[in-house]
Amino acid sequence: MDGLGRRVLVAAFDGWNDAGEAASSAITQLREGGSYETVFSVDPELYFDYQYTRPHIAADGDGRRTLRWPEATLLRPAQATRGTQLWLLTGVEPARAWQAFSSEFIDIALREDITGFVAIGSMMSDVPHTRPISVFSGSDNENLRTALELERSTYEGPVGILSVLGDAAERAGIPTASLWASVPHYVAGHTPSPKATLALLDRLEDLTGAPVPRGDLATEAAAWEASIDAAAADDEEMTEYIHQLERTRDTWDSPEASGDAIAQEFERYLRRTDGKPGDGPSKPGRDDPRR
Repeated sequence: MDGLGRRVLVAAFDGWNDAGEAASSAITQLREGGSYETVFSVDPELYFDYQYTRPHIAADGDGRRTLRWPEATLLRPAQATRGTQLWLLTGVEPARAWQAFSSEFIDIALREDITGFVAIGSMMSDVPHTRPISVFSGSDNENLRTALELERSTYEGPVGILSVLGDAAERAGIPTASLWASVPHYVAGHTPSPKATLALLDRLEDLTGAPVPRGDLATEAAAWEASIDAAAADDEEMTEYIHQLERTRDTWDSPEASGDAIAQEFERYLRRTDGKPGDGPSKPGRDDPRR
């Protein structure tokens, strides 16, 4: 089967997979830009640790105080339309029983004739906020990689719930892709990151062919970038660090870039930082354990 088909389930979770709240905000944008209804929610008692993800208490529209428990929910479009439809899976990353958690949702996906699965996440990376946000677009499905010109991750190590769900989907015969946005690590205090959210939604539309609402994200992304520019203007060390990241990114993105050129730039960067562990740049979107 080529492509992701006409019923594509898009998944994002709060937590480890969601740097700058970029992935969860993308799901929120999709949900608010359309009309959805709940298909299934897990029993929170089975999967969440309330000392880690606590329930919240708040007043409803009538002033009654009610508890809201951590959740993970699958949503479908309220109305059938022609073309590709995006279904949504969102919530909090579970604390336990990941295999059972994944099985519940994949069983529902099969029941609802889901034809493709896209996991979206975001990660902190050594990238500059002044350049376009890098989005790694990958798949372990050979046919999907060929049809959609996706990459294959070579990462080996710990993973998050998105990888577990993706593996379960592939095993069930649902072609799976993943999108990961690289969020500049030095802007952690400027969350959320609308520029990364916008990049994810742009790539999702390219991948699925489904129309994706953006709302005011373009304006919010410009304001986000301007606020970081203002903060960096008062910090000489931060300004120089951003310039270093820009030079490295421009080297990687240049048409004449080669393995030797990238290696030379990396060596220059190490000399500037005295080779301190963790100070060197990582190629955007390549080597994050959340995959």
